[in-house]
Amino acid sequence: MPDPVEIRLGDDVRLHVDIDGPADAEVTAVLLHGWTLDGRSWHRQVAALRAAHRSVRVVSYDARGHGRSSCMTLPTATLAQLGDDLAAVLDTVAPTGRVVLAGHSMGGMTIMEYAHRHPGHFARRVAGLVFVSTTAEGHTHTVYGLSPRIARIIRLAETTGAGVLARCGAWRPPRALLRALQPSIRWMLFGDRCDPTDIRLVTSAVARASLRSIGGFRASFGAQHRLETLAALADLPAAALVGDRDRLTPPPCAESIAAALPATELTVCPGAGHMLMMERPEEVTGALSGVLGQVLADAGRTGGRSAAGRTRRR
Repeated sequence: MPDPVEIRLGDDVRLHVDIDGPADAEVTAVLLHGWTLDGRSWHRQVAALRAAHRSVRVVSYDARGHGRSSCMTLPTATLAQLGDDLAAVLDTVAPTGRVVLAGHSMGGMTIMEYAHRHPGHFARRVAGLVFVSTTAEGHTHTVYGLSPRIARIIRLAETTGAGVLARCGAWRPPRALLRALQPSIRWMLFGDRCDPTDIRLVTSAVARASLRSIGGFRASFGAQHRLETLAALADLPAAALVGDRDRLTPPPCAESIAAALPATELTVCPGAGHMLMMERPEEVTGALSGVLGQVLADAGRTGGRSAAGRTRRR
């Protein structure tokens, strides 16, 4: 079972971190969850990696304001701060060895922000990347599966609502309200199929997120553009996955990431939505294992970008 630890950051925010695997591991996989979720969203991948890669240490943690981590001040509810937090987590729980970073949605954006804000630190530590249902272009491609005109109305309402929630501090969403909103959560986050246990886990995670984090991070999501940052990382082994029913980060988001990272293997999952770790756990675990395998086998490799990435539909 993972060992839980607590990291206290410079601004006194406490992060809940789960660590599984040997302390002297040559490679550490760090899994970063999405907005309003927590580290439990990776539970299938943690179990699978534990069985398949016993020499690899697996780390997942709850971002500030999420899950079992503490709330924060509103000015620090930004992707920039999340990028700084990731650097601090690596220094604390994986100070040596190579690192493979896997990020879902907000977690993927956190990885990009870390690379942008700490390029030297990133270059020294990171040996592989996995991006799951995320974007490097803010809300450029997000239309919620609707017409652009309706999407603009929804985005305006969402932005206004986020501003209100951001001022609600450490309060958390009422569970009764979340139960009533489950059909909407299911429509927004999942594709053609949804296991009832998965929607319950997602609802439970949202219930743990502070209203300040639910509302506060929204502005920086829309503003982030990091394709140039990604282009500088083109030599790293990488994978990107997306569902073709993803209403939040649709396929063009993953396609632009793969274009910026030409060696990336792009996997498009028919019928899947935003929660690929739950909807397509084998594909996500396979992508992680593939990148980890390259890192483990090619420890000293530094070159080799391919002429083009590969796209699979599974």
